[in-house]
Amino acid sequence: MPRQLGELEDAVMSRVWQWNRPVTVREVLEDLQQERSIAYTTVMTVMDNLHQKGWVRREVDGRAYRYTAVSTRAAYAAALMNEAWAQSDNPAAALVAFFGMMSPEQRVALQDAVRMVQLDEPQPGPEEEGTPRRTPEQAPEEAGEQAADQGPEPGR
Repeated sequence: MPRQLGELEDAVMSRVWQWNRPVTVREVLEDLQQERSIAYTTVMTVMDNLHQKGWVRREVDGRAYRYTAVSTRAAYAAALMNEAWAQSDNPAAALVAFFGMMSPEQRVALQDAVRMVQLDEPQPGPEEEGTPRRTPEQAPEEAGEQAADQGPEPGR
């Protein structure tokens, strides 16, 4: 599980994720300088640290490196949520509390995500479960068959 990114690491990774292409230290620096005063060597060190931690890969381009994200921001967020959930002594209660904090829009997104995951899961066929599936119409007939197979109740 990746640990949470620091403030400057997150600022750098946000740009790498948003731009979704190989980026240079200079490009990230120029964008960060619109918000704060920061040195080239600081950005270079942060990007090197992100490379060492496995967040970005880099390729030589002339005298500089171009950095590309190894995974998506969504995967990062999912890993953080999973880690927090796994550390709870009561995961079900943690999920209930988490869902309670969600906005209506977030709940809709959650419902959509659950549907997507359920669609991706292979659905077992009757032969895989070991017993044939029965329709609701078959259930009353089956109940009568079982009663006939068992014979009369004792004492009758």
